[in-house]
Amino acid sequence: MRGAPAPGFSGAVAYYERYRLAYPDRLIARLVRLAGLKPGDAVLDLGCGPAMLARAFARQGMDVTAMDPEPDMLAEARKRAEAEGVAMTFVQGGSVELSAEMGPFRLVAMGRSFHWMDRAAALAKLEQIVTPNGGVALFHDAHPPVEENGWFKILCDAQAKVRGKRQSGGHKRYEPYLFASAFQEIDNLSVTIRQALTVDDIVGRAFSMSAVSAHLSGPAREQFAQDLSAALREWSPDGKFVEVAELVAVLARRPSR
Repeated sequence: MRGAPAPGFSGAVAYYERYRLAYPDRLIARLVRLAGLKPGDAVLDLGCGPAMLARAFARQGMDVTAMDPEPDMLAEARKRAEAEGVAMTFVQGGSVELSAEMGPFRLVAMGRSFHWMDRAAALAKLEQIVTPNGGVALFHDAHPPVEENGWFKILCDAQAKVRGKRQSGGHKRYEPYLFASAFQEIDNLSVTIRQALTVDDIVGRAFSMSAVSAHLSGPAREQFAQDLSAALREWSPDGKFVEVAELVAVLARRPSR
């Protein structure tokens, strides 16, 4: 895909910050140490959404640029940064707007955004703006197949019904793209969390996803929420759920010489 706004994320803005999994500060701190970043180093959050990652790096003292093609997401990013009192630069655009004049950056971070891009083309552009001792960090989350995560399959099944045959095709492994780029030295970091959820939390998570927000509005949106809530309560009648999630950072750098 191009660097244009990812389908449906304008409608997901109100839900993203509240219901999406955040990346723990301890994961960011470990990545900062592994990447050898120092306060004042330039970091680009590409596809920043409401700047969850950008703010995390700013709290570590980095000079952060937050970039997103979706105007509503970028407006939310500004609002969140101002409320938190962290300074950063904001740029509207996606991977196709990357240019050799930008940066240079010690790190380019992408949180759940890499799969929306033409990944090979994006990495080729990043080679031009990432410093020789810098790298690319790809963030995502995963849900281990443990019993407590049974609700997650219900959520995924509900989203699949909305999408029908319209699949993003996007969640392929990162490694083939990275090994075909300059950033071939790959390290993985992860943090596993366990937290309580409610029915409203899970429905809100669904509405933070483009698969739902892009295709549902009005009565259909309300019906989706009712159907998902009913399915969840069938699995857990008391409306209480537990989430076990792995937050992952993939750091890719140029091979050491």
